[in-house]
Amino acid sequence: MMKRGVLLINLGSPDSASVPDVRKYLREFLMDPRVLDTPWPIRWYVVNRCILPTRPAESVAAYAKIWTKEGSPLVASGWKVRAELQRRLGEELPVELAMRYQNPGIESALRQLRAKGVEDLLVFPLFPQFAMSSFETAVVRAKELAAQVAPGMRLRIAAPFYNDPEYIAALAASAVDGLQKNYDHVLFTFHGLPERHLRKSDPTGTHCLCSADCCEKSSVAHATCYRAQCFATVRALVEQAKIPAGKFSVSFQSRLGSDPWLRPYTDEELVRLPKNGVKRLMVMSPAFVADCLETLEEIAMRGRETFLEAGGEEFTFIPCLNEHPRWLDALEKIVGRYWAEAR
Repeated sequence: MMKRGVLLINLGSPDSASVPDVRKYLREFLMDPRVLDTPWPIRWYVVNRCILPTRPAESVAAYAKIWTKEGSPLVASGWKVRAELQRRLGEELPVELAMRYQNPGIESALRQLRAKGVEDLLVFPLFPQFAMSSFETAVVRAKELAAQVAPGMRLRIAAPFYNDPEYIAALAASAVDGLQKNYDHVLFTFHGLPERHLRKSDPTGTHCLCSADCCEKSSVAHATCYRAQCFATVRALVEQAKIPAGKFSVSFQSRLGSDPWLRPYTDEELVRLPKNGVKRLMVMSPAFVADCLETLEEIAMRGRETFLEAGGEEFTFIPCLNEHPRWLDALEKIVGRYWAEAR
């Protein structure tokens, strides 16, 4: 039997909350054609002439608010999860962590796994829902680099786990304390995507965003539809956590540029909800398994301020799964399931 291993991949973070490191991160991230999906000359101009001259300095101020002694919360949490998963699986099944952008890099992780004798690798993108700008780009890059630095290594790709019972149970467990409090409404905010990304990922070319109820109609397109998978996560979670109908909604955050993105927009919902009687709001971000800039600064800080200024009275942010024991249980069980099925 070939020696097995696991590679956890998340999106990434700057190496530090400094302008040079943030600029370096943004350049790599935004020059990815699966993120900014325009022809290379246009992408290069937009990134290097329109975004990078000013955005890094603005982003540094945001990163500084969330930076810890361990560095990036996203990366720090990733290392802790990797260490605990390694302890649970045993040293005979090596586990490595990588980020799609910046460090720790995918190439370095693959070299370490190869040095440990791994020949059969489970690539586990830490993105619950499929998106070309997260799940797909991580998988494509892992395959490209494996062909270069670990030729002959077999790669198995873990599918998006948006409705996996173990993942849903972990989300519910992470929210149980918050949900025991009095609340008027739960807002599930997912990272946004340009609408064109959904259309590009639709294998039928005729389903996604072609009708108001496209996500409720059965279709093969749902296998690669971020929006449908977000809604599926919420349906499973509200049932597991017993959140009453009418006391929750879904929104999408972090839009960039003027093109249409998935609606409704989170920042607009945080203004609308208190005007419609929601005074005690609870917010979850099920698109992220670890807290990062988009959850800690954009939602827990700026989002809170927006909601309170609009007339809200109580804003509760439920942290991402991070190193929650139930999430570690879920990872261990999902990984174990893949290897059991591989026999």
